[in-house]
Amino acid sequence: MASRQSNARRTQEWLTAYSFLLPNILGLMTFVFIPIVYAFYVSLHDWNALSPKVFVGFQNYVTLMSDADWWHSVSRTLLFSVVYVPLLFCLALLSALLVSALRGRSVGAVRTMFLLPFAITSVISAIIAMFLLDPRNGLANQVLAAVGIGTQQFLGSPTQAIYCVIFTLLWINLGYNMTIFVSAIKEIPSDYFEAAHIDGATGFQRYRHITFPLLRETNTFILIVTTIASFQIFDQIMVMTKGGPMDSTEVSVLYIFKQAFQMLNMGYSSALAFVLFIIIFVLSMIQLKFFSSND
Repeated sequence: MASRQSNARRTQEWLTAYSFLLPNILGLMTFVFIPIVYAFYVSLHDWNALSPKVFVGFQNYVTLMSDADWWHSVSRTLLFSVVYVPLLFCLALLSALLVSALRGRSVGAVRTMFLLPFAITSVISAIIAMFLLDPRNGLANQVLAAVGIGTQQFLGSPTQAIYCVIFTLLWINLGYNMTIFVSAIKEIPSDYFEAAHIDGATGFQRYRHITFPLLRETNTFILIVTTIASFQIFDQIMVMTKGGPMDSTEVSVLYIFKQAFQMLNMGYSSALAFVLFIIIFVLSMIQLKFFSSND
């Protein structure tokens, strides 16, 4: 009798839990998993979105292997990710440590200041950055001129444009990631720090042996999410440079967009998108294996 009641209670808890998860599961199925499967299906066809699909097997995948423009876009995306992800991680963690050390009413004002760029849409943020980086009347060149540095082309320079986009993304997303770190730091029991202080540990030692190890799961989350976002960067580049100048900011997603909606190569662009999905998935698994704890 007791065993039957226990099973009934366990079943009820299972049904309750999955009833709360059901909306998210349906959302993932509708907007993530089904589109991935359909993209793979379309990638096996030659299709311009107007005429009927023509099955070509894995020909699109064979074609992309020798597509130099595609691999150049992948290399630009890798460059963007290698520079952007570590910078965002380090700046967000440092900002969180500084904000966590603040006391009084200034804490709310500082957090708001960091979060303001994230509160506006990405397109508006990109437009604001374009005004700031304008080579003729932008504030950035005015500041550089005040310290004796000549006019820079910024978004008009093939060597500077990608770093200007990185700077813009750092400005937008720093506050959000900082807030995640602050929340994680607040969850660390103060007893650890008090004991370390009594033992004579310096501030850096407390950070090295207490704060950073206990932020491991948060670190992994931030690194994986920002890496995925860096490989999916599109809207800011579309607004700020459209892939120029001289294709210096044409990242993978923008190249896929052009193949799909400008050249109407729906089958080929689906193959590119599926390959990009595999690249992101593999990198995420590597990060999860490398950074997560053995538990």
